[in-house]
Amino acid sequence: MRSARRTARGDTIGSPLALPAAVSLSACQTAPVLGCERAVPQHLSSGNQIWCKQHYRKMTHWFHRNPLKATAPVSFNFYGVATTPAATKICNDLRLSRTRLLELFTDSSCNPEMMKNATDLYFSLLQGFILSPDDSSQECKLRYIQNFKWTDTLQGHVPSAQQDAVFELVSMGFNVALWYTKYASRLAGKEDITEDEAKDVHRSLKIAAGIFKHLKESHIPKLITPVEKGRDLEARLIDSYIIQCQAEAQEVTIARAIELKHNPGLIAALAYETANFYQKADQTLSSLDPTYAGKWRKYLNLKTCFYMAYAYCYHGQTLLASDKCGEAIRSLQESEKFFAKAEALCKEYGETKGPGTTAKPSGHLFFRKLGSLIKNTLEKCQRENGFIYFQKVPAEAPQLELKANYGLVEPVPFEFPALNAHWTPEALAAFDLTKRPKDDTTKPKPDEEVKPLKEPDIKPQKDSGCHIS
Repeated sequence: MRSARRTARGDTIGSPLALPAAVSLSACQTAPVLGCERAVPQHLSSGNQIWCKQHYRKMTHWFHRNPLKATAPVSFNFYGVATTPAATKICNDLRLSRTRLLELFTDSSCNPEMMKNATDLYFSLLQGFILSPDDSSQECKLRYIQNFKWTDTLQGHVPSAQQDAVFELVSMGFNVALWYTKYASRLAGKEDITEDEAKDVHRSLKIAAGIFKHLKESHIPKLITPVEKGRDLEARLIDSYIIQCQAEAQEVTIARAIELKHNPGLIAALAYETANFYQKADQTLSSLDPTYAGKWRKYLNLKTCFYMAYAYCYHGQTLLASDKCGEAIRSLQESEKFFAKAEALCKEYGETKGPGTTAKPSGHLFFRKLGSLIKNTLEKCQRENGFIYFQKVPAEAPQLELKANYGLVEPVPFEFPALNAHWTPEALAAFDLTKRPKDDTTKPKPDEEVKPLKEPDIKPQKDSGCHIS
């Protein structure tokens, strides 16, 4: 009987490694989860850290992704306007660096270092159309010389067009942020993900959130033409992308906390905060046309329910460890309800038409593992209650008033690179706008379709049950 009682009070459900009895709750919370730097307690050093690295490959994630933005080609051929070889070279470098960056968006071998080098080069050159090389606050005379056309992630192949270099800056920057989310998705979907790769997923999502945030706060307000409702650069969509990146990064934090056998109370709090992130992102999109945003919102609803199920599951473990077995059972029953809702939403997600991922999330390993965990934890609580505690199961589910003090994700601050060294006052002066053709053939044609980018398919991993487009 004493042995059974110790199990009810001490062990983490489903854990092959119980924490030493001398380890307190505060000690459990000091081991590092992604997003915070803390000392590793003695019980997690050496052998257990090796165990963690070996078992990190059990982590799998599935993320919804909208398509990349597509754009019309830009030649930067300003014949007659660029009056010196130095000015012509800047135009050629702009064309080549833009083409290279667009190629990398769909190159499955591209990594963050390659992406950063390409973006730094193009944006440093493009800044010469926006900033004055003499550091004055005066608007650059080249800002409105070129027309740019970009599609939106939700609204098909008919582009928005603006003759404004700031529009190009924010549109290309938006695509760079999307690339980081897709890179994270490719890594996260691997069956044998390593700890270093998990950190790359976490970092990439924070970088993406930082780019979106910087565009929203510092550059989109500078556009002369107001952003159309429902377009990518509108506040509702930008905010949803930021929040989704934060939520998905916290999923990685939660997986790491589980693998490191952190205290169930910390895991429950992180899961609850993550569910709230997803709910907030969904609410932000609620006033958009469901024709465009319906599939995306199904994903956000699904993840909200999924992480509420996680929160109630691990909260139940916390209650059991505190000898509140009746309340633990009720918490696990609530977890079952949210998991059933998530399962129904998985089916609805698969049946919903619209931009984004093609997947069967209910068949994904991340989904099936939670279902087994809830079932096994509830059965254990019921056995313990019938054998030891004999407590009444409350009619009402416990209120989750959980606040995570560790592992919460904030966007990584982002800034565009400085003006390229080729942009000198002399180089800018070499562009003579009086020599522009009177019959300007660069006028925008907003009804002209732009071909979508051919994004690489990601083949489903064993047991993953999905592929990400």
